[in-house]
This record gives sequence, C-alpha cells and structure tokens, in this order.
Amino acid sequence: MRFLQLKTKITDMSDQFEKVQLLIKEVEAAQPETAEALEAFRIQYLGSKGLVKSAMEGMRVIPAEQKKEFGQVVNLLKQVAEDKYNQLKEHFEAQKEAASVGAMDLSRPAESLPLGARHPVSITLNRIIRIFEKLGFVVADGPEVEHDWYNFTAMNTPEDHPARDMQDTFYILDAPGMLLRTHTSNVQARVMTSRKPPIRIIAPGRVFRNETISARSHAQFHQIEGLYIDEGVSFADMRQAMYYFAQEMFGKTEIRLRPSFFPFTEPSAEMDVWLGTETEEARRLTKGTGWLEILGCGMVDPQVLENCGIDSTRYSGYAFGMGIERQALRLFNIPDIRMLFENDVRFLSQFTAVQ
Repeated sequence: MRFLQLKTKITDMSDQFEKVQLLIKEVEAAQPETAEALEAFRIQYLGSKGLVKSAMEGMRVIPAEQKKEFGQVVNLLKQVAEDKYNQLKEHFEAQKEAASVGAMDLSRPAESLPLGARHPVSITLNRIIRIFEKLGFVVADGPEVEHDWYNFTAMNTPEDHPARDMQDTFYILDAPGMLLRTHTSNVQARVMTSRKPPIRIIAPGRVFRNETISARSHAQFHQIEGLYIDEGVSFADMRQAMYYFAQEMFGKTEIRLRPSFFPFTEPSAEMDVWLGTETEEARRLTKGTGWLEILGCGMVDPQVLENCGIDSTRYSGYAFGMGIERQALRLFNIPDIRMLFENDVRFLSQFTAVQ
C-alpha cells in the first residue's frame, strides 16, 4: 500500500525516482535459492558499494523541495532489501540446522567434562569438621571484619597487649575500632554473648595477620577454633578430646601437651604429635625432635566467661585452635604454604581423587 501511494506521487518526477522504483521491484522479485546467492544479493544491494548506497548518493541531484520525498523512497528500498535478506537468511540457517541434526549420531557417547578438585585446605577443613562433629560440636560462623571488642577485649586481651600492635593486626582506617580478625575467637565471643551454656562449637574461617609471607607463614590463612562450656568441664576432658582428634586425623600417634600462654585460656598448652626421627621428612618437620606442634588449647579463662556474661563460678570450659594450612601441609606433605594460594591448576589437579 505504501509503495502504491509513493508511486502516484512521483510519476512526474525525475529519472532518479524511477530508478529507485525499479530497484524496489527487482528486490521484491529476487529469489536467491542458495546461501551463496543470498550473499551475492546482499553485496549487490546492501553492500558498501551496493545499489542502495548508490541510490542514496543520488540525493545530490535532487532539487531541495523533493529531497524529503526522494529520501522516503530510498529508505523504502533499503527496508525492502533488508527484510528480504533477513527473511531468506533465517530460512537458510533453519535448513542448515535441520540438516545437521539429521546427520547427528544420537547414540554417540557425549564428551566428558573435566571435573575440578577440592582445594587441599577445603579437604583438610572438612576432615577436621567431621571429626569434631562426632564429639557433638556444631559449626558457627562470624564476620571477618570485626569490632575490636569481640576480637580482643572480650577475649581478655587488654589494649596494651602485643597482639594489638600495628605490626600484627590490619586495622580499618576509616572505621575506628574495626579490624580484620586475627583469629576466629571473635566467633567464640559472639556465641558466648548470645547463647547460654552448654556451648559446644567449632569456628572455621579466614583470618588476617601482618606477617612476612614465607614457606611456612602467610598474611592470610584459615583457622579453626573450638569451644566447649558446661558445668564440670575439666582439663582431662580437653586432653581426651585433643587425643581423639589426633588419632582420627593422623592415625595412631602419641601426643604431648606443653605448658604455654594464651590470654584467653588458663592453664594453656601447646599440643604436639609424635612423628619420630626415622625419616628425613620427619626430621625436617620436627627440626630433629620428633615432635610436631599442631594446635594450642587450654581452659577458658574465667575473666573471658565474665566478659561475655557467663557465670564463671558455675561454668567452665576449654578452647582450642589450629591453622588449617599447617594441617594440610602435614597431611599431604606439601613443602611450601604459598603453593596453597597460587591457584596453579597443575598443583590442584593432584587432589582430584582425595575427599
């Protein structure tokens, strides 16, 4: 209908109008039968040097009062050519797709997708969690950006304690009193201030300390801490739980508890497992002593209980903590902690079969 209206208007106009009219008729009559013929049609009419472009250039010889009408006719030519091309293109693509599906062997086995592997830190963490779940511990979580009170003050670490030094802790400059947690003890503090005993939790997560990155230490690492508070909890209960963990984690082994100091436990101890001195690897890990330190533990300091609103005359408890990367190094004989953070697929692929 639009074409007939335009034709009526231009019957007495210049030859340029008539040429465009003829091109429109040619486009409408064209029927390319192959994809190659369709591409030739596109180049002939819609290409950078095609007939539509040439018709547009004819605007220069059209009188000013007729330019608008001539432009409408040229636009109609372009629209008709584009519609024809797009319609036939979809037709040929549908034919090609139908032919490929018909030639497809549906009985052929699909190509297998490469599967990734769990990270050794995740493998180690899951193993630790499963061990303590058997003892009735449940997983608790907390924020990595923490308030000073939960990270230090509640855990009996006064303002003049060395752990608060700028050389050890990452502080948030734009948020006074906020820092990147240096341990997951902040989860213990949050749980103790929000729940009533009995409490039996483990708190895994990332922690941050301003340490020199080396083969045995990193500024960012993973830690898991545990807390058990109830009436009548003793040091013997803690030792038996730690012994059970060592047996389940490393197999039959001896343990020893050495006196140590932590501001939030009293008495405190470091726990070592016996690796022996028979192998070069054992001597290297233990520096010739045969004993390897794997975690710290101790009875929760009564002041910590009071800070968190728990009656220290009625309740007692123990806490423990360990670095997960250190356990992974021991478990898989990994020589350098930095390998756990490099995301080298060649390294990670070695753990495909490990659960």
